[in-house]
Amino acid sequence: MSFLKRLFGLSSSSAAPSPQGPKQEYSGYEIEATPTKVGHEFQIQGIIRELEGEKREHHFIRADKIAGHDEAIEFIFRKGKQIIDQMGPRMFS
Repeated sequence: MSFLKRLFGLSSSSAAPSPQGPKQEYSGYEIEATPTKVGHEFQIQGIIRELEGEKREHHFIRADKIAGHDEAIEFIFRKGKQIIDQMGPRMFS
């Protein structure tokens, strides 16, 4: 039976944790870049976390797609900073 589970991907050991992306601190928050490959491009998405206080998270995904992985990460950090500057703690409500 375990052979069939492995064959069809039903083994619990086959589920690998998703890798953490690069992080950057900004104005009391941490921005984690988590670009997702879609075709030949990377979709812009990331996580903003409070460094102090309640330790809340704000996940953001944009329709923008960037061709290069490094360029996508730079764009995610710029977008994260923009969200922090414009919304501050209101992003968690």
